[in-house]
Amino acid sequence: MTDQPGQAQDVVRYERRGPVAIVTLNRPRYRNAQNSAMTYALDDAFYSAADDGEVAVIVLRGNGEHFCAGHDIGTPERDVDKTFQRRAGLWWDHVGRPGAESRFARESEVYLGMCRRWRELPKPTIASVQGACIAGGLMLAWVCDLIVAADDAFFADPVLRMGIPGVEYFAHPWALGARQAKEFLFLGERIDAHRAHELGMVNRVVPRADLEAETLDIATRIAAMPPLGLALAKRAVNQAEDLMGMRDGMDAAFGLHHLAHAHNAEVGRDSLAGHDARSMRDAARATGGS
Repeated sequence: MTDQPGQAQDVVRYERRGPVAIVTLNRPRYRNAQNSAMTYALDDAFYSAADDGEVAVIVLRGNGEHFCAGHDIGTPERDVDKTFQRRAGLWWDHVGRPGAESRFARESEVYLGMCRRWRELPKPTIASVQGACIAGGLMLAWVCDLIVAADDAFFADPVLRMGIPGVEYFAHPWALGARQAKEFLFLGERIDAHRAHELGMVNRVVPRADLEAETLDIATRIAAMPPLGLALAKRAVNQAEDLMGMRDGMDAAFGLHHLAHAHNAEVGRDSLAGHDARSMRDAARATGGS
């Protein structure tokens, strides 16, 4: 069990246990909210796993009580205005650009673009989810091939409270089905792990104390399969989803997402309709939701 040299140890940890690479989100103080430093550290970790011939399966997990509480919209380490090397596309650097030129370029890179890259990683990926998996956290779980959830896990996409029609990686109809996706978005309420399993979004629900062992057992058994067969099976299913409109649907939803940001900025004080992490939490509590 060794850390990968050169990784951003403060926000993501990387280790290998036999044929399984374990990638750990490591901002537990902020419920593993994603800043851009975490996104790029995740990208580094996934590339390391892809390039390591000894790695057959990747597990993504979160340190602490929660898997991931979403995008960082208010911690002291938020880095929305920091320049990073662009990897997922050729849009210009978002820093210093006005309005939609900045938001669209940044989110095309660090959210939609990165998630699409990770979905195509040719080795099986398993999300090991405990506690909160909210908004941007869903994106990280949904790019994985399997989701194993602890019995205390819960899932929500409450961003409609900001007037935004869902997170950037808009997999909702494919992960939940159309009608359940609408309910999930319209109410913004959390669903627990057992309900997520009933809907087919989660593969297995296990006791919290058994989450690590159960996830590693599944990963180890998958790792015994032929690697090319795994890569081709994964590609076949991903292509089937895309033929069912997933990629085009995401592009359409991403445009609507940015229409909502632009509208908020035009009629209000910012692109998030004046919300931050605290106000989103308070709004959820006031309505009995997540």
